[in-house]
Amino acid sequence: MSSVITANMESSSGEIISTRNKAIIYALCKRLSIDPSKFLMENTRSCDILSLLSSIFQSSASKNQDEVMKWATYANNLPKETDSCLVALKGLNEALSQKAVLLGGLRPSEADVVVFSALHGFVSHLANEMVQKYANVIRWLDYIQNKEDFGGALDWIVINKPEFEYFFSLDKIDTNLTAKKITQASKDVDKTEGSTDTQKGLSEKKETSDGKASVDSDKVYKGANNTALELNKKSTDVKLPPLEKESTEKETECAINILNLQVGLIRKAWKHPSADSLLVEEIDLGDGNLRQVVSGLAKYCSSDDLTNRRVVLITNVKPGKLRDVMSSGLVLCASNQDHTVVEPILPPNGAQIGERVTFSGIEGKPDDILNPKKKQLEKITPHLYTDDKGVATYKGVPFMTSAGPCTSSICNAGIK
Repeated sequence: MSSVITANMESSSGEIISTRNKAIIYALCKRLSIDPSKFLMENTRSCDILSLLSSIFQSSASKNQDEVMKWATYANNLPKETDSCLVALKGLNEALSQKAVLLGGLRPSEADVVVFSALHGFVSHLANEMVQKYANVIRWLDYIQNKEDFGGALDWIVINKPEFEYFFSLDKIDTNLTAKKITQASKDVDKTEGSTDTQKGLSEKKETSDGKASVDSDKVYKGANNTALELNKKSTDVKLPPLEKESTEKETECAINILNLQVGLIRKAWKHPSADSLLVEEIDLGDGNLRQVVSGLAKYCSSDDLTNRRVVLITNVKPGKLRDVMSSGLVLCASNQDHTVVEPILPPNGAQIGERVTFSGIEGKPDDILNPKKKQLEKITPHLYTDDKGVATYKGVPFMTSAGPCTSSICNAGIK
């Protein structure tokens, strides 16, 4: 069946329309569990696809038919010429910049199935460098083909995701000088001016090319500054500054490795009995028990959206009651700048339920229970964000699972 409906990008515009219409009919009928044969015509290139879709909807109990038909009109009006179709793709890319799927929420609708099927053949044959210009569309395509079962009716679109660049901290540089080196340096105190230039260079390396602070060079700067003071005193006795030690302890106590981040699967979700903005979820962590968690997601997701959805859960927060309902975890969510779109971070489908989310180059055992008095989460979350590809990161280092990185449909978003 795949060979029948996958677009071949032939020169004939009639063939393009026929292939597109077949793809839409097969995919939508699969979604609605309807036999497609009764809706297929011999000459699908000349059929009125909108009337046909209307007939399909009348044979089903599909919701939001008016909204779906608006997107069906978009799909039907897709140009046959490549340049014009790219303009339509740009418009879709902008529409998807603020939401995960076409009708909002997290669960794909018939609108997503129709538009996906209509674009499938065109996007499948675009050059990779052209595809990368439409990051929101590509993320949406990948999300839909992972969430929807097309029954082999549509070939898999290969998404060439960019490799991740890892940043390494300057605080790994050994700034401790031996007593011998300081003694030798103290013979020429005038050279301390060059040391000051070095301090300035290290401070300038604090920011990466994308403007985000991926390293903390304050530690290096303070160490070099204290060394200069010792040289001025012609001292050969090097002591660790107390401030440096305190800073290191605070950094360790508020690094991402203190959080126990696990892949969870929401088995059930329902509205909080006494708070309209809250939802209650039962989350499976693969240990045979369901953990109850309360989240402020009622304004952004329905219970159906969250059911059977994978999430990233902080499991070592202190349990407590939210409006008289016990909560034993925190679901990490991405949010756009004005907080009009919020969605849980999504682990890849192949990730094992209960496995820990890891960060390359960051080791350490998580705390048994976080101490609320230390406000550890408040110090960590400013460093959590999605990058321009939607990958969840901590200081630019991706949230990794055995099946790949955790993602969001919201790019350049804060994570809490």
